[in-house]
Amino acid sequence: MPRPLTPPLPPCAVAAQSVPCSRRRGPVACSVVQVYSRSTMWSRQRGGLKPLRCGVEQLRCRRREREAALRKARREQQLVSKRLLRDEALEEAEEGCVAMIFGEAEIQQFLRLAQRGTEEKEREGALVSLRRGLQRPETQQTFISSASTDSSVLGSTLPQHMLQLLQPGPKLNLGVAVEFAWCLHYIICSQVNNALLITQGALSTLGLLLLDLAGAVQRTEDAGLELLACPVLRCLSNLLTEAAAEAVGGQLQLRDERVVAALFILLQFLLQKQPSLLPEGLWLLNNLTANSPSFCTSLLSLDLIEPLLHLLSVSNVVSVLVLTVLCNVAEKGPAYCQRLWPGPLLSSLLDTLAFSDTEVVGQSLELLQLLFLYQPGAAQAFLQQSGLQALQRHEEVAQLQDRVHALQQTALHG
Repeated sequence: MPRPLTPPLPPCAVAAQSVPCSRRRGPVACSVVQVYSRSTMWSRQRGGLKPLRCGVEQLRCRRREREAALRKARREQQLVSKRLLRDEALEEAEEGCVAMIFGEAEIQQFLRLAQRGTEEKEREGALVSLRRGLQRPETQQTFISSASTDSSVLGSTLPQHMLQLLQPGPKLNLGVAVEFAWCLHYIICSQVNNALLITQGALSTLGLLLLDLAGAVQRTEDAGLELLACPVLRCLSNLLTEAAAEAVGGQLQLRDERVVAALFILLQFLLQKQPSLLPEGLWLLNNLTANSPSFCTSLLSLDLIEPLLHLLSVSNVVSVLVLTVLCNVAEKGPAYCQRLWPGPLLSSLLDTLAFSDTEVVGQSLELLQLLFLYQPGAAQAFLQQSGLQALQRHEEVAQLQDRVHALQQTALHG
């Protein structure tokens, strides 16, 4: 189930566990994961449970359909996401205010103050006003599209201007960058004209910012970098789900290995500083690997499968996303499965089959199905490691039993 989503409202980095489900921030809350729970890879035939004998392309198509439903659910969930842990009281107060509708002149003024304000408070204050205004669709539309009647760049210069201010460098102020990144997050989530943002270089700017963030977390212990990491990861993830991103995919090719390595540096940083943001990084990795063999190759060539497996113990939400990324790799075919198979993968999957969470187990079953399909000897090794006994505990779980029985048949009879 690769790829991510897009959403807007008060930006955020609130711990997923700290907010009720209806107010959860974005990673993946219960309702979102449930969308993905029903696999269509299995069916009943004449009273017996057998894996569907459909082609690889059909399986891939079904996975994409489930991904689309998941992305939609996640986008809707991010619409009610909170912004920053440290700003929780402020965000609660803001919710009682009606967001203003701003015209282009007012937006330009906020951007001028953000860029040339004499004091830091003045600059950040302008961006806070802009962020609040962008909660309204009318302001989002104004921000993206020019009010001019002249049919010629209709494309507003405002997003491009903002992207220029997000260019990494020594003059980039963290507080200002955080506000800008969240403003951009609103615009992307609004889906007013993401194709325009992509053609204006949003992917390349955010990609460079991701690399810069990875370098910064290695150089300093200063708090606050996670506040910028969250919206940057979200913006990149959501833009990568746009069709226009595939047409200009070269903009993100800052060398695949650089992007993947930077992302893993940030994952390690978030694991230590803000584990609740790990799903944001994994969503981006999911979107990068969903339709890109080159990013999957980078994941393998940099020996990052084992570090990825270490994240399985963090939480059920993280486990589902880790297994999804591994499915993206395995789905690419026999050569990828052969490189996945050595090492701790099988023992890790047997461990996840001991989980009680149906989403984790269901994703493990899908990965095993792909491995049995592409990797000779995987089913035999599974049987030798007491895999059938691991499956038995899920035989009576309604959401899983079809897939469990089908996988048992595949392991035993091929």
